[in-house]
This record gives sequence, C-alpha cells and structure tokens, in this order.
Amino acid sequence: MQVVYKEITVGIKDLSVLDGRYKALTVELGEIFSEFGLIQHRVYVEIEWLKFILKDLALVKVDPFLLEKLDRFTIDFTEADAAVVKKIERTTNHDVKAVEYFVKERLESAGLSPLKEWVHFACTSDDINNISYALMLKKGKKVVADFLETLLKALEETGLKHKSVPMMGRTHGQPATPTTVGKEFINFAWRIRHELFILQGATVQAKINGATGNYNAHYFVYPEIDWISAGERFLGQSLGLEPLLFTTQINPNASLSFILHSLVRSAAIIIDFDRDMWGYISLGYFRQQLKAGETGSSTMPHKVNPIDFENSEGNMGLAIAMMDHLAVKLQKSRFQRDLSDSTVLRSLGSALGYYVIGVKNALKGMGKIAVDPSAMVRDLEANPELLAEPFQTAMRVFGEENPYERLKDLTRGKRIGRRELDGFVDGLEKVPEDFRLRMKALSVPQYTGLAEHLVDLYFQREKN
Repeated sequence: MQVVYKEITVGIKDLSVLDGRYKALTVELGEIFSEFGLIQHRVYVEIEWLKFILKDLALVKVDPFLLEKLDRFTIDFTEADAAVVKKIERTTNHDVKAVEYFVKERLESAGLSPLKEWVHFACTSDDINNISYALMLKKGKKVVADFLETLLKALEETGLKHKSVPMMGRTHGQPATPTTVGKEFINFAWRIRHELFILQGATVQAKINGATGNYNAHYFVYPEIDWISAGERFLGQSLGLEPLLFTTQINPNASLSFILHSLVRSAAIIIDFDRDMWGYISLGYFRQQLKAGETGSSTMPHKVNPIDFENSEGNMGLAIAMMDHLAVKLQKSRFQRDLSDSTVLRSLGSALGYYVIGVKNALKGMGKIAVDPSAMVRDLEANPELLAEPFQTAMRVFGEENPYERLKDLTRGKRIGRRELDGFVDGLEKVPEDFRLRMKALSVPQYTGLAEHLVDLYFQREKN
C-alpha cells in the first residue's frame, strides 16, 4: 500500500522512518546517500580515475573525443543502470567489483574494449569506496550546513527583534537574575555559529594508494612515475578532496570523525535550545500559534503541545548516538583492513537524516511561537526578591555589615513585596541617600544589565 504525504510517496511497510514517515524531511539526502547514490558515486570515481590515467598520466594514447564519451557514463547514469550493478553483485558478492564489471561492460558496448583493463587500475576496493564516501560526505556536509545556517539566521533574527524584552532567568529551575529574550536567543546563535564555522571549513580527506597504502602495484609496473604526486593531483585537483598519504588499505576517517563530532556538538546545542523552548512555552512566555484542524491531545481538547521541539529533541538524540558511534568506530580497523567499517558507513546518510529532521523541526517550532511580554513582566514583578543580588552588591561597595546574610534572612524561601524591600533599603546606614533612591527606583524588569548591549555586540563582532 502506498500513501502520498507532502507529494512524497511513502511506503506503509517501510522499516525506517527516514524512508517512511519523515521521507519528505530527508529528501535532499536521499539522492546522495541512498544505494543508488553510492553506486553512482562509485561509477563516477572509476570513470574519473580512468580519465586521469588516460589524460594526466597518458599511459594509453586515446582520442580526446573519447574522454568526453566517458563523461556520458556518469552523466547519463540511471536507476536502471544501478539495478544492473546490483544484478552483477548477486554473482560477485562484492559491491565494488560489480561496479568495475558494469563499467567494463559499458566500455565494451560503447566500442571502447581496449580500455577495459585500465578500469580499476592498481586500485583496491577501498580506493574507490573511500573516495565515493568522501564525495558524498562533501555534498551531505553542504546540505546539513545550509539547514544549520537557516536555523542560525532564525535565531539571530529573533534575538535582534526581542533584544529589549525582559525575561526572568531561571537557575536550577528557580527564579533568578533577569535577562532578555533576545540575549537568550543570541546565546544559542553564538554557539551554533561557532560550530557552523568549523563545519563549513572542514576539509574531506581521501586516499588512492592501494592495498596497504604504499602504492605497491602502481610502483611495480611504473616505477618512473611519481605516484605520490599523481595521487595528490587526482584527489586534490580533479576531485577537490584533501589527499591522504599515510594510511593502511583504508582511509582512517579522521576528517569524517572531525565533521561528525562537530555535528554532535551542534546537535547537543539544538537539544539544549529545544528544551529551553519547551520550558518557556510551559511557563507561558511564548504562545504557540494555532493551526486549523490540528489536535493537541486525543482526550484533552484544550492542549497545544510543543511537539516540534519535542520531535527535534528526540531525533537529535538519535543523530548524536549514530554520529558518535560512526566517529569512533570508523577510526578503528584490524591490522591493514577489516570490513566492519563497510556496513557502518552505509548508515552515514541515516545519521545525517536524523540530524536534518532535528534542525527542520526546531525551525518549524520557531515558526509557530510568539513572545508574550506581558506574561514575562508579570512574572518579574511577582518576584521582587530578585533585587537582592544588586542590593547586596551595593551594600558591599558602601561597607554595610553582612550584606549577603542580611538579604538572605529577608528573602530566602519567602515571598516578599516591594514594601518589605523598600523598608530594608531605608534601614541601610552606610549607603548614600542618592544611591538608596536609585535602589528604590530599580524595578525587576529594568534589571537586565548589559543584555541588550551584548546582543548588539554579537552583531558587531560575530557577523563581521
């Protein structure tokens, strides 16, 4: 049975939510990390290496027209072609060898049989595989970074818009020194911006140095060629990757782990944001906009639940678990090679998929909220004891005895009013009268320190 959701066909019996319920949220990654995407990238790498052998190394004399003909192998690659590769794999029981045989068959069909044995020249399977995943990661990193940047911009816009709206801080869940709505959003923006900078600047590494990383076969048949420089040209200039020289048969995946750990940190930041938003909605600081037809509870008709932030939190947790496992596991191999990495790498797209779902739902949640300044002011004014902090600090400056202890006796665990607080100020002996008047004029909503200035400073420094 098939249903259509947001113009994306979803199978009712799909095992993974990434291909089922959340397919519409992960469609950008499907073309890259699906089985089709992996096969397509493998074909591309085989063809590019063949072209490099023909053009750069000139090991075979060919008509330049043939190079353009080879490009059609990847440009015109279809799902039907991928199905042929999978059919070959049923015989070879080796996915990369199946791609090699597929390319050879296409060469033969195109009248290019003399080039067949130059396909996969001096390569081990992971030369093709690690380059394919590197190219996929490079594309996937761009997709993820673009969504993260969209979230960053939303945080910045909200922070700037509400930089002057006072809000009670909460430490340990209890009323604490006031802040502003805008400053709290900018706190998250600064953290996300830092990780986005790392993510966007991260290079992706790859190797093409043979069965144990020493160019053994390459050097044996062509000792006159500088294979180290050749590999660097192929990876760096032809494919835009950072060449790796010091490896076993497999890529040690340092760059992949570096990128994944950055994503783990940004995912943790987003979970922190989701939880704060959940709490602020619970406190009434933010109202959620209603949508006709939506239901908040199957039994309680009044409810409008913060489901988008909850969804984001849950999926980011899955993303962190998967990315952390990938980042650690993929740096380990028994001796020069084992295959435990191969099966794990196939879940790279899933890890990024859960991450993208988390980002998109955080954005969706932000799109539904509206700040309620009156609720925040009521909360602030109901807690005049928050002024105990600035008052005891002023008492220290002017030499009053035991300022902290005296205000603790007045306020801790009690509900006091402005009258009690003003009476306390009137009883101060060493604080000058003009400063006491300043203390009595201070309201809790005004006690936000440099929160507004810090928002402005963020845009002055971080955005430039």
